[in-house]
Amino acid sequence: MPFTPIHMGPGLLVKALLQGSFSLMVFGWTQIIMDLQPLIVLYTGEGSMHGFTHTYIGAILIAAVSALTGKYAAEFGLRLLGLPRYLPISWPVAILSAAIGSTSHVLLDNIMHADVVPFAPFTASNGLYGVLSIETLHKVCLYSGLLGAGLYFAVSHWLGRVARRSRCPGQMP
Repeated sequence: MPFTPIHMGPGLLVKALLQGSFSLMVFGWTQIIMDLQPLIVLYTGEGSMHGFTHTYIGAILIAAVSALTGKYAAEFGLRLLGLPRYLPISWPVAILSAAIGSTSHVLLDNIMHADVVPFAPFTASNGLYGVLSIETLHKVCLYSGLLGAGLYFAVSHWLGRVARRSRCPGQMP
């Protein structure tokens, strides 16, 4: 996958489905943390492009670090953006968002990159490599993001209408 942005498509869909039980900011932060190893390898020319960080064991460790740091970074960002209604981000939301972020990252990169060995050190196989073409995988990520964005705004709009009706029970819809 190209760095982080393409991974955000599935994240938008998960956000639409889980709404306030998922932090897209923590998910995005996790994508950045996941791709630090490939970035360092690209910069230095040394090491394995998709090494330990792109295993499920590595993903669990990265999820823990991303939840711990991402919760506070996202809350800072929300305050900076003037969006206090989304604060605070609970620990369960931060942990779930980081876990989905890191494991989905490994899954997507597993399909695209031959050097990803998701179940290392238990096996060196990459059973999902090439199950989808790169073009198809990019489309899946793009379309899931578009669907997620549409669903998110539709559900948010619907929830806003329901909340307004409950505050004004005498009004006609």
